[in-house]
Amino acid sequence: MEQQNLTVANEFILMGVTDRPELQAPLFALFLLIYVVSLLGNLGMVILTTVDSRLQTPMYFFLKHLSLTDLGYSTAVGPKMLVNFVVDQNTITRNLCATQLAFFLAFIICESFILSAMSYDRYVAICKPLLYTVVMSQRVCRLLVATPYLYSIFLSLLITVKIFNLPFCGYKIVSHFCDSLPLIALLCSNTHDVEIIILISAGINLVSSLAVLLFSYLLILIAIFKMNSVEGRHKALSTCGSHLTVVVVFYGTLIFMYVQPKSSHSFDSDKVASIFYTLVIPMLNPLIYSLRNKDVKSALDRLCKIL
Repeated sequence: MEQQNLTVANEFILMGVTDRPELQAPLFALFLLIYVVSLLGNLGMVILTTVDSRLQTPMYFFLKHLSLTDLGYSTAVGPKMLVNFVVDQNTITRNLCATQLAFFLAFIICESFILSAMSYDRYVAICKPLLYTVVMSQRVCRLLVATPYLYSIFLSLLITVKIFNLPFCGYKIVSHFCDSLPLIALLCSNTHDVEIIILISAGINLVSSLAVLLFSYLLILIAIFKMNSVEGRHKALSTCGSHLTVVVVFYGTLIFMYVQPKSSHSFDSDKVASIFYTLVIPMLNPLIYSLRNKDVKSALDRLCKIL
């Protein structure tokens, strides 16, 4: 490879969501609305679960941190994407690209394990109700949240440092935000090490988090089918409904994005999927929990009356 092609990239060109000028204004308005709703919804959920005394339970403790992770990775991507709609040159500096990648990876990895912790919480609540307050103590809840945060920060920094310590070559063009796989495609040198790290970590993350989710819900379903009361079954299922909806949307989108064969990928479908999980899912999660959860709606009513 020619020496002039081996460069230290000072900035990257972002392709943006669309190259059609007539769609720039409508898409800007749409994504601005989505991001504002996501911002207000997740901040509202964090505030509600912090100030309302009736929401001081393990389930809402995990919900608060789910909202924080939603807020984190949507904010890592959303504002810069919105700026690119209104500026002539869509670029991002090397340092900002690395920062965006690190924050995005940290929060998206953390969310998968928080969803697993929430499924374990539902398992204990339904299958071992008499031991719930003992098993899901404050110390255990904090540990179940702190461990994913520390692990995801370590892994995101490892991947980001590995990628940005290698030289880039050719045109430094990425999609609408800095993700690991598009950046690896721009590297000139041997990417085997970083690809192995991403492959192994993605496998561990997906298998371990899904294993906890599936095993928890398998035990929950067994416990529900053993219940004699129809009302008891309905109540048990209703407590899991919101979480199951969030899990299906989150993992379904990630599996579509990263697990399908390369031959099945297209640039447009990948772009739609990435927009969905970076902006739409963080907007949907607080709406799903607020619309389906009586405790959250009651807490919101009490807060509105105080204000």
